[in-house]
Amino acid sequence: MQTQFRKLMLAAGIALALGTAGVAVAGDATVSQDVTDARQETQIWTTYALSPYLRAHDIKVSVHSGKATLHGKVDDEVNKDLAKQIALGVSGVTEVDNQLVVQPDYVPPSRPATERTFGEVVDDATITSAVKSKLLWSKQTGGLAIDVDTRSQRVTLKGTADSAEAKDLAGRLAMNTPDVLSVNNLLVVEAAHAGAAATAGTTVAAAEREVTDSWVTAKVKSTFAHSSNVNGSDIAVKTSKGIVTLSGKVSSGAERALAIELAQNVRGVTSVDASGLTN
Repeated sequence: MQTQFRKLMLAAGIALALGTAGVAVAGDATVSQDVTDARQETQIWTTYALSPYLRAHDIKVSVHSGKATLHGKVDDEVNKDLAKQIALGVSGVTEVDNQLVVQPDYVPPSRPATERTFGEVVDDATITSAVKSKLLWSKQTGGLAIDVDTRSQRVTLKGTADSAEAKDLAGRLAMNTPDVLSVNNLLVVEAAHAGAAATAGTTVAAAEREVTDSWVTAKVKSTFAHSSNVNGSDIAVKTSKGIVTLSGKVSSGAERALAIELAQNVRGVTSVDASGLTN
């Protein structure tokens, strides 16, 4: 990564020079190639870091004039080939010298429990975004001030809820999000917030009058996509005057019931017709 860092610093220096001194370096083939190499190295490394199959492995990447060289260890031939194919998929990379060593008993270097990899940080951020979106779209939680934090796929909810039902729903929406391992629901039910809750309810009601059928359809589909126990790709969603119609195939009665509940909970939905949703 030292080479990659050097090239990234070089690229940053070039950009600064172009912006401040107007130095004409576009014609310098060597500098241009270094910038391209650095960009390709970064793209390959980032893809490895995001891959659940490669992120834990010790893989080093260097690129020179379209040729990527891979060093390090992986635990099987499949992951070695995956690393090669990812590198070849980067624009401008035409050749891969795959020097990865397959070591079946390979164990990634240990790190402090509080330290997360780049891929894990992205995973946690994705979960947080999904949970926040579902809470925002919900009739019961959309007007609440809820803080969502995710670390190592474990979600913590903080803030206040106007009822035990709203608190429970927030926890279930979070737990039903893909890749969530656990939910620590620290929401506090406070009667003192009844007035604020009423105001929030009025705001939500007003917002529901403003939302369009297309908005409702999009949010129902997104809610399904962000839910681990509903296969949204198999469910068609249509909305007319707030009435959501679901059709398609589900794997079980439980999935059907959950799909109906999730759709009914989206702001702007007045009722759900699931007569076309079968299992």
